[in-house]
Amino acid sequence: MSGTYLPAGLPVPGTGPDGLAEPYWEGTREGKLRIQKCNGCGSWQWGPEWICHRCHSFDLSWQEIKGRGRIYSYERPHHPVHPALNGHGPYIIVLVELPEYGNVRMVGNLLGDPKQAVPIGAAVEAVFEPHDDAKPPFTLVQWTLA
Repeated sequence: MSGTYLPAGLPVPGTGPDGLAEPYWEGTREGKLRIQKCNGCGSWQWGPEWICHRCHSFDLSWQEIKGRGRIYSYERPHHPVHPALNGHGPYIIVLVELPEYGNVRMVGNLLGDPKQAVPIGAAVEAVFEPHDDAKPPFTLVQWTLA
């Protein structure tokens, strides 16, 4: 899979045994970022759950959001955490905070030079990275400095 940030051979992400994350992964294939919103109290949340983190309502929906946020934290692994990553370090993992959506935080890779400075609070935008040759095909959400 040329043109992707990470090498082939990593585990294919899935919706989980209960299928709860299916709307998220369907959205990424369409180039859309979706997270859950409680229809009871209006709070946003990530990762996917059957119950609202705030009011414990079971009335949640998936909403498309703008893929814009800011870097809350980061890590620059130099050692492979999976055999497919041998020889592919370092890389940058960011924790992105989404201020427009209740400060929900999402994890992803920061694209670009793996030795670049990573300023906390820097604006980032979501980038959709399709892995069309995978079985089944999937799309990852990566991040780039805005």
